[in-house]
Order: sequence, then structure tokens, then C-alpha cells
Amino acid sequence: MIKHIKSIVSVLAVAFLVYIFTFYIDGEMGIILLAFVLFAPLVSLFFVLYARKRTRVSFTCDAYVPKGSRLPVKVTVSKTGVFPLAVIEIETYATEIFGQNIKKRKLTMLSEKKKSFTIELDALIGGNGEVGIKGAYSCGFLGFFKLPLKTSLPQPVSVGVIPQIPDIKASSQLFCSIADVVLTSDEDEENDTAMMFSANTSPGYEHREYELGDPLKRINWKLSSKKGKMMVRLDEAVASVQPVVVLDLYRRSGFPAEKVVLGEELLIRSVFGLLSLLVKQGIACSFVYRTSSGETVSESVDNPDYPEQLLLKVLAVKVVPDKRVDISQTGGSVCACVIATTDASGDFGVITRNIDSPDNISIIGLSPATPNSTSLPLWYLDEDNNFKLV
Repeated sequence: MIKHIKSIVSVLAVAFLVYIFTFYIDGEMGIILLAFVLFAPLVSLFFVLYARKRTRVSFTCDAYVPKGSRLPVKVTVSKTGVFPLAVIEIETYATEIFGQNIKKRKLTMLSEKKKSFTIELDALIGGNGEVGIKGAYSCGFLGFFKLPLKTSLPQPVSVGVIPQIPDIKASSQLFCSIADVVLTSDEDEENDTAMMFSANTSPGYEHREYELGDPLKRINWKLSSKKGKMMVRLDEAVASVQPVVVLDLYRRSGFPAEKVVLGEELLIRSVFGLLSLLVKQGIACSFVYRTSSGETVSESVDNPDYPEQLLLKVLAVKVVPDKRVDISQTGGSVCACVIATTDASGDFGVITRNIDSPDNISIIGLSPATPNSTSLPLWYLDEDNNFKLV
């Protein structure tokens, strides 16, 4: 509104000066100025209308950027035809995990067919974000006209900002409780499996003889000593004693995104800090999360390098409001289950209802103030990267 008022005032000021010059100073020169004042806006309008159909905007940027660094976004404006373009205004946007000091850019194109410029966005918060072109306009060289381009704008691009994963100590109470449950379940499985074998029998479906390339962590040492040869657990047996870590990035609709992205970053750091610690200590686990297609998947994490790859997959997923993770397909029998969520109230029960042993479920929240309408224990990661029980 203010811009329109300024334009009207400018036009009135020019008209007043032409009137004064024509009738009180030099009539002949005033007529020339009057013709120019009338002709120039028409020429400017012609260039504005011409550029609307013959200008196309595109941009490129990386899919991931570390937190604390800058994301370069290269914007390219191309034209068709031989006439020059007066002024093209580009308005770029980025979501809340990036700095919002993004300025509009204006450029003019004479004989060039293509012109590019680069803006740099500050990656401030870890998580999934979006970068795109909010608007592209054809402007007259007098500043009186501004119309949006008729060509379609490029699709926004999903960008993951990679947070720093904390180094959690093995003395953490949450890790110790998980390790104790896994160890107890593992010993029970070994005792049950050992009864299936005698000196003259071959391994059942749960174990087989070691082969070159098998992970050493799957060797059942007790059973191997009894049989006198290396025996490894198959995936079916290993899965039965694997703890399950669930990531539930739940965002209520109506909450401003700029107020929840910090909590989502903290939850991601907590989960992947725990995953890294578990696998480094030789405890393979299952990780459950939502994919970019909206499906819930479970992946086995048994390699110290794999959490970094999973982190990139999580950062590529846009958070959908009022959508929780679904673990109904992962099976109800688990030795331990840790559910990381931003909100354990309301319909949180739909996540845990399919788990057979609720006594082995724990929750990771954001802080002691995280809503928790259940009787499950709530943990959070403090400033010293230690899990504390509320």
C-alpha cells in the first residue's frame, strides 16, 4: 500500500513540475517534456509486458549443508527474444531453519541471454528445510509498473541441515538399562538355542556355521565353544534381541514452525547420539522412522558408519503436522523399545499399543517439560550430553 502511495505521489510531482515548466518558464520545452512524460511510461509498459512471457527463472543448491555454515543458492534468469529486459526482480525464500535476512535481487539484461547471481543462506538449525523462489516480477525502468512473470516458477528444493551429533558416554544410565535388557535377552536366547543341538545335529534356522565375511558381532561364542566350531546367529535370531529406537517427529498443526524446529533438532541429536553409542558398543538395533513418501520403515543398524547415512535420510523428510510414526508393522515382541517424541500426550498411545511388553518401553523427550500422558519413563538429553530421567 505504501509503495502505491509513493508511486502516485511521484507521478503527481512530475505532472506538477511539467505544468510549471510549460506555462511559466518555457512553453516549447514544456511541450517536449510533456511528450516524454507521456511516451516514456508507454515504452516502460511495453518492456514489462514483453518480459513477462519471455523470462524464465531457475535455481540450484546442495541437498545438504552442515549446521553453522552457509548454503549457496545459484539463481539463473534466462530470456528468449532480442529485446532487452528492463528490470527483473527475484524474491527468494527459505524456511525457518535458515536465516531470514534474505534480500530481493534486481537485474537487467541487455544482449545477454542468461544471467546468474548467488545468494548465501545461513544454516542455523538442524533439520529439514526448504528453499525456493517466492516471486519473480517484470518491472518498468521508471519504477511505475511491476507485474509477475507468466512463466512458471521452479519447484522448491528440500535441504537438510546436518546438526552435530553428541558423543554420549557409555556410562549413561539410559544406555546401561538398554544394554542390561539386551544382555539378559541374549543369554536367554542362547540357552534356548543350545538345547536344540546335540553332538550329531546340525544348526537349526537360527544359527549356522561361520562363513568368511560374516560380522564378528553375530558370533555366538557360547554355542561355538560347545560345538567346537564358529557359529553365527541369523538375522531372525539377532532381530529378536535387538532394541528398537523409534523417531516420532510430531508437530501439532497451528503451532508456528519457528517455535518447534529447535525441539525437533534436539530430538534428532538425542536419537542419533544414542544410535551411535549402541552400535559402537556392539549392540545392533532397529531404527524406525518415516520416509519422504510418508511410509514408516524399520532398518537394522549394525555398522558404526550407518547412523550417518540414516541421518541424511531423516533430514530429507519434511515434517508433516499431526502425523505420527506407525510401528504396527515392526512386530510387537521387542526386548527394549525407546520412542523419541516431541509430544507424548494426546494420541501418543497409538504408537505403543502394538508392543507386547510395555514394561520395556522408554520415552526420550525434549526436556522435563515434555508432555507425557503415559506412565512410561521419560528421558531427556541435558546440556552435558547425558540422558536424565524425569
